[in-house]
Amino acid sequence: MSFPHWMSLMRRVSFLWVAAILAADAASAQSSTSPSPFKFSLASSGESRSDAYQLLTGDGLGGATASSANPAAGAGGGAGQQKQGWKKVASHGFAFDLGAGFNAPIGNDTSKAYGGPFITWGGNLTAGGGLRFSQRLSLLGEFQFLDNKLPGSFIAEAGDGATNGNTHIVSLTAEPVLELFPKRTYDIYLTGGGGYYHKSTNFNVQTCCDFYGYPVSVNTNSFSSNQAGGNLGFGLDRRVGGLYGDGKMKLFAEARYIFIDTPPISQTNGLGKTELLPVTIGLRW
Repeated sequence: MSFPHWMSLMRRVSFLWVAAILAADAASAQSSTSPSPFKFSLASSGESRSDAYQLLTGDGLGGATASSANPAAGAGGGAGQQKQGWKKVASHGFAFDLGAGFNAPIGNDTSKAYGGPFITWGGNLTAGGGLRFSQRLSLLGEFQFLDNKLPGSFIAEAGDGATNGNTHIVSLTAEPVLELFPKRTYDIYLTGGGGYYHKSTNFNVQTCCDFYGYPVSVNTNSFSSNQAGGNLGFGLDRRVGGLYGDGKMKLFAEARYIFIDTPPISQTNGLGKTELLPVTIGLRW
């Protein structure tokens, strides 16, 4: 090919290249907030089309131009921080517990001075939920159900033909919880509170039989009372879960002293104050 043909081809290629540059420059100027870009550089192919060309000014303000061209990025970051902050507050704002265990009678319920004992061993179920004010202090509204058997001597003394019996105690109480070492894997906490207690004493006789042929218990006599009561105790818990044992859930074991101001034995259907020592194992978070 002759030299004039080469020159003609070069002029055409140069013209097309300049035209492409001008077209790209115009597109970048329209998508940018800067009205007078001086030059551009090709961005990496992995970026979005709106950022395909990075505008560079003579005084090096390209970073400021890029930031002003995308104000939504800063707004999104602020919203993300607010959302994260809310999650942190919510995670420390609530507390729950769920457990079960056994009850031991103490005090008046084991005394023989007034014809006792009136209660033997039994079981309990506890569930609560409330607010966590800090890492150390929580306040729970707690429901507890205690089921204890009646001693054979007390059942026989009733003289109504009963062969077995039980005492059911249902309570709704407010329970502050103070954790002594909240950041450690093992923690000791103190708890105690008070509220409403309902106690029922039931005498039953076993008869035969239900639809499936099993013996059933029929109530022959019962009495109940509603009164105030309180409790005080302590517990030990251990964090479970989390990559480094730092999960929010805790396995706990606790013991409490419960005092219920039930009617005195001098009153009809009164057995005097009720005292129990429930031991509960469960989960807290």
